Amino acid sequence: MTTIKLNNGHEMPVIGLGVWRMDKKDIKDLIFSAIKLGYRHFDCAADYQNEAEVGEALAEAFQSGLVKRDDLFITTKANHGHVLEACKDSLKKLRLDYLDLYLVHFPVATKHTGVGTTGSALDEDGVLEIDTTISLETTWHAMEDLVSKGLVRSIGISNYDIFLTRDCLAYSKIKPAVNQIETHPYFQRESLVKFCQKHSIVVTAHTPLGGAAANHEWFGTVSCLDDSVLKGLAEKYKRTVAQVVLRWGLQRDTVVIPKTSKTERLEENIQVFDFELEKEDVELIKSIDRKYRTNQPAVFWGVDLYA
Repeated sequence: MTTIKLNNGHEMPVIGLGVWRMDKKDIKDLIFSAIKLGYRHFDCAADYQNEAEVGEALAEAFQSGLVKRDDLFITTKANHGHVLEACKDSLKKLRLDYLDLYLVHFPVATKHTGVGTTGSALDEDGVLEIDTTISLETTWHAMEDLVSKGLVRSIGISNYDIFLTRDCLAYSKIKPAVNQIETHPYFQRESLVKFCQKHSIVVTAHTPLGGAAANHEWFGTVSCLDDSVLKGLAEKYKRTVAQVVLRWGLQRDTVVIPKTSKTERLEENIQVFDFELEKEDVELIKSIDRKYRTNQPAVFWGVDLYA
């Protein structure tokens, strides 16, 4: 698996498998299949509420000799400001001694509801309970402590815009290694991507295929996979539209973490290293940007954090 070097010297595989919205009963088979196909990067989060199932699968993969711990790159994310406790809880559930990458999931601390609880607390009006006593700077310094304690190799941010990323660079002792954001052909965010890369922050693209059917079902959004320009390029390169989109993401020097629950898609999504998009086609894809966000957490949090 091709890797990209982080600003602390660690290597991160450029394709990973995201486990958001994976059914718990399917996780073991999907992770085993992914490892056999060559995946070495798995993207998790406390908020996905399936870390224990991922941990069970990983433990069995290590025990059976399918793969070694050092061969894998495991990411998970904190969703409240009690960072040390949250990290230890994730490590316990994932059955790991350390994380390769730990991210601040959103640039906001949610109300803490007890040790080991990972759901997002809502108030009586169904609006996300935000803890206004914990600053992002305080959270970040707690993230830095995890590195010195040996619990985490790299730390990063997620869903941060340019302003918040700039602030993090200003107050950090350990610079964020990664900013994980939604980006795909319909939501290219070129300024944010370039800003991060200029400051040696690797961009990981979540929702790199625009969410496809799952986001249409949850958020009513449109997928770039149905775009006529991308379909034309897929025909030109004799690839699927998804492969063209993932290849485009790699050629932007971003890491891509497509999520799928289908074994055939796992295989398809990783077969993107044996072709390259021509410069004119990269420019063509640039022209279809709609500045169109498909991941809309306001649907279940009752508040638009991007407002």
